[in-house]
Amino acid sequence: MGRGNELSEFQRGTIVGCHMSKKSTREISRLLDLPQSTVSTVIRKWKNGGITTALPRSGRPQKLKEEDRQVLEKVALENRLPSVESITTEFQTASGVIVSTRTVRRELSEMGFRGRTSSYNKTEGGKKAVKRPAVSIQDEAKVDVSRLDLRVGRVVSALQLPDTDSLYVLPVDVGEASCRTVVSELGKHTTVEEMQNRMVVLLCNLQPAMIRGVLSQAQIMCAKSPDKVELLDPPSGALPGDKVVFKAFPGEADEELKPKQKVWEQVQADLRTDDQCVATYKGAAFEVTDKGVCRVQTMSNAEIK
Repeated sequence: MGRGNELSEFQRGTIVGCHMSKKSTREISRLLDLPQSTVSTVIRKWKNGGITTALPRSGRPQKLKEEDRQVLEKVALENRLPSVESITTEFQTASGVIVSTRTVRRELSEMGFRGRTSSYNKTEGGKKAVKRPAVSIQDEAKVDVSRLDLRVGRVVSALQLPDTDSLYVLPVDVGEASCRTVVSELGKHTTVEEMQNRMVVLLCNLQPAMIRGVLSQAQIMCAKSPDKVELLDPPSGALPGDKVVFKAFPGEADEELKPKQKVWEQVQADLRTDDQCVATYKGAAFEVTDKGVCRVQTMSNAEIK
């Protein structure tokens, strides 16, 4: 597989999740439309070292994609970090792209950063460019539940993560070309059999996180108390990929929730079940258009996470 066709972290995490759900190399290859040799390599690396990321290659690093350059420029302008190494670390966290310090230094130079990385001396028509504002339009946007990408999902299979008491690895169908791998601490509250083919509500735009060597790409929504957890049930007739919406809070979801913006934390504080066990945000129900509302079995007036 050439450099231009390297797997994404999403694909690698999905391969490992499917493998842990007892799918064969051939089945995974057919499901994800990938060569069996590629699937085998990812699984072997994960078994040997618990990693799924591709190791860096020798030679001149590739230039970043335009969207990655925009993230790098924003990091350099807003954070005023003291070194290229610090900017590289912050950029990798913000974008999920693994690059060398050398690549970041070259990209910053091409953007017009000179000397200290916090100085932006790019010129336009011989005049010094005006520094761009530190806060983006999205940062200034009102924080409400519309910024969450909530979808109906179907748990394809469930497997307890080896050497753990409560972690499940769950490939979940959310209406995309391949399943999303979810690592969830539900083993204390549900059995593997109860999770098989279970319909769930999934938060899909949290930043992916590596958990015990498996990339978790979403979060299953539940009502929680100190001693009890119940999964949110989508309405009858809901299908994988159906959007969960809030009539009182229209808007477009973020492509990915950035941890520094604390959008999830601010919204989560107002997520609760009501007296009828219906999931709500500030009184507005979790709803699938023309199909009904999302609810839990018994937990009324409980927080949702």
